[in-house]
Amino acid sequence: MGLKGFVEGGLASIVAGCSTHPLDLIKVRMQLQGESHVPNPNQQLHSLRPAFAFNGSSMAAPGTLHIPPPPPPKVGPISVGMKIFQTEGVAALFSGVSATVLRQTLYSTTRMGLYDVFKQKWSDPNSGSMPLGRKIAAGLIAGGIGAAVGNPADVAMVRMQADGRLPASQRRNYKSVVDAITRMARQEGITSLWRGSSLTVNRAMIVTASQLASYDQIKETILEKGVMKDGLGTHVTASFAAGFVAAVASNPVDVIKTRVMNMTVEPGMAAPYTGALDCALKTVRAEGPMALYKGFIPTISRQGPFTVVLFVTLEQIRQPEPIKHAEHHSDPEPDYWH
Repeated sequence: MGLKGFVEGGLASIVAGCSTHPLDLIKVRMQLQGESHVPNPNQQLHSLRPAFAFNGSSMAAPGTLHIPPPPPPKVGPISVGMKIFQTEGVAALFSGVSATVLRQTLYSTTRMGLYDVFKQKWSDPNSGSMPLGRKIAAGLIAGGIGAAVGNPADVAMVRMQADGRLPASQRRNYKSVVDAITRMARQEGITSLWRGSSLTVNRAMIVTASQLASYDQIKETILEKGVMKDGLGTHVTASFAAGFVAAVASNPVDVIKTRVMNMTVEPGMAAPYTGALDCALKTVRAEGPMALYKGFIPTISRQGPFTVVLFVTLEQIRQPEPIKHAEHHSDPEPDYWH
């Protein structure tokens, strides 16, 4: 299919990304909840309180351990969404949508197009089918390459989505994705555009392999078993199931990726996290292992519709016109490509 496959995949991804952007923003805000309780290497940690006098004497009280305040209560996706709407306005739900468009243009166009190329190369020439192992391998490779290409837009998107949760004095206030990328390169160095790239690549490999391979496999199974005919019902069922698989597989990596990308590194100061593993360990120690599944409800709430819109749109874009036969020939059933 060549270039056509890249264009079709890119268009379908942009439609899906923009239509589910508010859910993705809520997911990012939830993944950052409780991050303030992760130890910061730049903060002076005082384990003892200063001595004090009482009853008019000069007795010094023994040092006492400083107990940090309890973590704030966890807030659900509906509450997070309502808070954004009430405090920042409805437009805030689409903060960073320009970065989403750029990200889908770079990342998803690449991964969808490459996956399609691998499908053509690795499918059985007689049956046209491809073993599940090859589907997963195709997804891993395509996702990794796509993520490396789209990482700058991904970093910009995360920052623009997270900006509203910061105090007004600390907000970056990027005007657009171009402004975000330009300022990051100028203020933090060009390498900041690939901050968390290893996480982005790992997540993209997991998402693409689980999402695209699952969709193809589930769709093929539905058709082979005769559960449904090849149509909208099959596409919706297979795509929602694929979205669930992708959400479960990728959420832990997504949480760490969000936190690493969102961190601010001041000149001469130690970074809050030295890398992905450090971020994961600090997160689990400070908030527990289930912190890696923060934002799962909005993730599946977004991943499900995103995957449905993605594949339904893609199937419609790829739907060709029926083959027209000459009038003097008999009229067999129209031949559709699926």
